[in-house]
Amino acid sequence: MTIKKLLAPKLCICIGVFANTPFAFAGFVEDGKTSLELRNFYFDRDFKGDVAQSKRDEWAQGFIANYQSGYTDGNIGFGLDALGMLGLKLDSSPYRSGTGLLPRGSDKRADDDYSKLSATAKVRIAKSEFRVGGLNPVLPLLASNNSRLLPQIFRGAQLVSKDINNLTLTAGRVDAVKLRDSSSTDELTASNQNGAYSGGVTGDLFTYAGFDYQVLPSTMLSYHVGELEDLFRRDFLGLKFSHPLAGGKVFAEARYFRAREAGRELLGEVDNKTISTNFGYATGGHTLAVGYQKVQGDTPFAYMAGTDTYLYSEMQISTFSMANERSLYSSYTYNFAALGIPGLSFNLRYVKGDEADPTLIRTSKAARLRAEGKDGEEWERSTDITYVVQSGPLRDVSLRWRNATNRSNYADSADENRLIISYVINF
Repeated sequence: MTIKKLLAPKLCICIGVFANTPFAFAGFVEDGKTSLELRNFYFDRDFKGDVAQSKRDEWAQGFIANYQSGYTDGNIGFGLDALGMLGLKLDSSPYRSGTGLLPRGSDKRADDDYSKLSATAKVRIAKSEFRVGGLNPVLPLLASNNSRLLPQIFRGAQLVSKDINNLTLTAGRVDAVKLRDSSSTDELTASNQNGAYSGGVTGDLFTYAGFDYQVLPSTMLSYHVGELEDLFRRDFLGLKFSHPLAGGKVFAEARYFRAREAGRELLGEVDNKTISTNFGYATGGHTLAVGYQKVQGDTPFAYMAGTDTYLYSEMQISTFSMANERSLYSSYTYNFAALGIPGLSFNLRYVKGDEADPTLIRTSKAARLRAEGKDGEEWERSTDITYVVQSGPLRDVSLRWRNATNRSNYADSADENRLIISYVINF
């Protein structure tokens, strides 16, 4: 039985309560918020070497209408959120499609347009909120992807409780997903990680739960667990620290993931332990960070297809998460408001990976590495410049340029540029 069928009666009850208590709608309407984001996105990725498709290059316009109601009055508050999305093709061809901006058919032609609609019923009791319908969680084990034209949306139910001081409890279950470049509702699968895992098997449900506890004002401890039915189970342990120091702030975070087979083990062997860390200092407009990451086990980092990894090593092109891969990470961010130019920021990141085990990687480059008894290596540098207009008729328009260069001896190397213009209208 799917979540949709299981929770439909409860959703009807909520609607019935609304219909029979019109006096309770004051907070529902008055506290509601509506916005429309106009997102113009150009994506260009050039692959290096002998590849079947040497270029992915598309341009599209997105519209994201977001309505968030308030709650009805009373000890139990009811609300309803709605998200409507439309993507329009501005430029594409069968030889350049596949950027993740637009859906495409078997002939590799991108659709002229696509749309999706998501509705979410919500109930609030004290400091707990229960949501049913469309979800876009950003959690250690389920991080919705919003890196292209339209966001990824899951279908399911989620409870978040903050009734206990300094403690956030989260539990949920999802049974389907609308991918970032798709109008259809699809089944849940695992990321294939360059062929290491099968992309042809699906799990009916992904169930997750966890807590985030503010142990001290400067320290947070987290534990989350999730299982993609009959494919894999993952555990997450996190420790986050930040504290003022010498006019600035020192911060550190460690993220540990453990993955293994679950249920009928349809995905085959899953054996992975990954530690991802980040240490840094921020002062004035400067933020400098470094990190170390190590993937251990016989298989790569396991996560749901289409989602973000929640790893510090994740870049624009590579996630640096193959079996046994070791990565060193560095990042520098500058906020030009410190120089009297508010709205302008700059970020530079670099990741170097080595010791990647090519055994399960299904590429011609990896086959050569196996024959020569060598490990996989890669590096990636990315630059991110963002400016938000501060005044005048274009006030709040966001201009962003993202550039990346990746070189790998086991996968396709690439150069990439993304140009994003975004404007949010609040009603």
